[in-house]
Amino acid sequence: MALMEISIIPLGLGQVSVGEYIAQVEEYLRRNNIPHQLTDMGTVLSGTPAELFKVAQDLHELPFARGVQRVVTHIAIDDRRDKEVGLGNKTRSVEARLK
Repeated sequence: MALMEISIIPLGLGQVSVGEYIAQVEEYLRRNNIPHQLTDMGTVLSGTPAELFKVAQDLHELPFARGVQRVVTHIAIDDRRDKEVGLGNKTRSVEARLK
């Protein structure tokens, strides 16, 4: 499995809050049973690279479906193939080193 961090930023809204758009992303992920973790600065998802790229495309399109005319989407994918990784593994590894 791979991990992807995604941040979707709708522009030209006339307001600074994007919470309603992030809630729409969260609803999509829950409805489609996609393993993920919402954070203050983005959302981390778990899946195969092909699945993650497809989800990124779908999420990028959500604001456009609501009439937004410009969207900036940042993604980072960590595709480690020498061992199985999942949500929270990196955090737990760092926590263990601090003990």
